[in-house]
Amino acid sequence: MNVQNLKIWQKAMDLADIVYDLSQTFPSEEKFGLTAQIRRSALSVPSNIAEGYGRDSDTEFARFLIIARGSLVELETQILFSYRRKYVSDEQLKLCEIRISEIHKMLHSLLSKLKN
Repeated sequence: MNVQNLKIWQKAMDLADIVYDLSQTFPSEEKFGLTAQIRRSALSVPSNIAEGYGRDSDTEFARFLIIARGSLVELETQILFSYRRKYVSDEQLKLCEIRISEIHKMLHSLLSKLKN
């Protein structure tokens, strides 16, 4: 099975696309600060899912899923901060929160399966 077939990876990639699109409107002075950081966090989620999936063991996969979960929480914080700075609209925040919650639940479920 290819990592591209995993629903959790697909959802994480979709979230990364959303974050890249919304961060395009951030002020230019944030280019090397918040914009770069939020994009790194967003892309880290599917990247760690993929890296863990490519490992040879469930233990390694679980370890990278935990890293992906950390990146997801980091991303959530950065989106909330962006909202506080008025770089993100109410609608964008709601969309991101829904997607983040969904991916968080999927990560929790997959981690539970791997640990059993």
